[in-house]
Amino acid sequence: MNSQHIVIAGGGIGGLAAALVLGRQGYQITVLEQSDAFGEIGAGIQIGPNAFRMFEHLGLTDAIDKVAYFPPALQMRDVRTGELVVRAPVGDVAQAAYGFRYGVIYRVDIHNVFLNACAALPNITLRTNAKLASYVQDSAGVRVSLAAGETIQADALIGADGLWSSVRQSIVADGKPRVSGHIAYRAVLPVADVPEHLYSPDVVLWGGEKTHLVHYPLRRGELFNLVAVFHSSQFDEGWNTFGDPAELTDRFAKAAPQVKELLAKIDTWKMWVLCDREPVSNWSDNRVTLLGDAAHPMLQYLAQGACMAIEDAVVLGAVLKQHKGNFATAFQKYQQARYLRTGRVQLTARFYGDIYHASGVQRELRNQMFQSGTESAGFAGLSWLYQGIDPHQTFA
Repeated sequence: MNSQHIVIAGGGIGGLAAALVLGRQGYQITVLEQSDAFGEIGAGIQIGPNAFRMFEHLGLTDAIDKVAYFPPALQMRDVRTGELVVRAPVGDVAQAAYGFRYGVIYRVDIHNVFLNACAALPNITLRTNAKLASYVQDSAGVRVSLAAGETIQADALIGADGLWSSVRQSIVADGKPRVSGHIAYRAVLPVADVPEHLYSPDVVLWGGEKTHLVHYPLRRGELFNLVAVFHSSQFDEGWNTFGDPAELTDRFAKAAPQVKELLAKIDTWKMWVLCDREPVSNWSDNRVTLLGDAAHPMLQYLAQGACMAIEDAVVLGAVLKQHKGNFATAFQKYQQARYLRTGRVQLTARFYGDIYHASGVQRELRNQMFQSGTESAGFAGLSWLYQGIDPHQTFA
């Protein structure tokens, strides 16, 4: 065991991934979760081959496979006409191109995989009702103050405290997140409640002017995930607010009948406003660094938020091992290895949002390119992303 103590603020997927990686290296880890329990809010998320590469590296493949669903294809349809814009097979294609599959998973399930793996390590302490209030650092370490008044002495601090990260404000000081003006409504149905004529085993995106609907099976095909996105000026900051069915109905008033019928299956929606931040190249300060959404929050249009956080954790572990626990040096090498890749994902996600919500000539061009076949290999066009990172790379 390593006598060095690392505090991780945030018990989400990124925070637990970092705890697992660093805990396995022998560090004494304390994870601070501000809620009264470890858990995840949200519905399904898509997981690219780059994340499955990380699962393999971490020895989590079997646990993930037990709760994941592997769609045969990704397809895009026009939300108004219902016409098929493009269908891209991903099962065998992803495996052949990148060595790993493309899957979808219930957010709580992937969180539990990491939570259970962390709980099995005696050097990881998982604390609830533990909100970070502030911290100070000096040459000896970092002193973390909790909202309840307790202080914790550590050798390093990792801010994995999400989009509204308080640790980020001490380092980057860039204020509130950038509000995209897009609102997401999410819901999950038992698959038995989905009419046969509306069911698809694929990940299906119905894209249209300032609106889109995504749906796909979850949890080995037992559940059906729906996420409706539209442009709106009405929102509450946070991740667990109830949506307004009347506004949703209004925004999809001109949608194809299949879309309207699917939306009508849900009585209660949870909503959140989609935000990101401008990419930055520096998110570390001596013994303190950021990870996941705290470092590089992104819109969901590439489905890479969790994937990037897991990659962060693996790279962070690699640089700490290479620099033998020299936190200041390792944290600088970590952000240097990550900021261009994560920045590219942030900016590409914004672009994909424009493509999904295209109208007029932009919509016609999108459909023409995809339907011509020249762009149907869009999955391969993201090879820079899905090829992933080499977890054994040297970041010295």
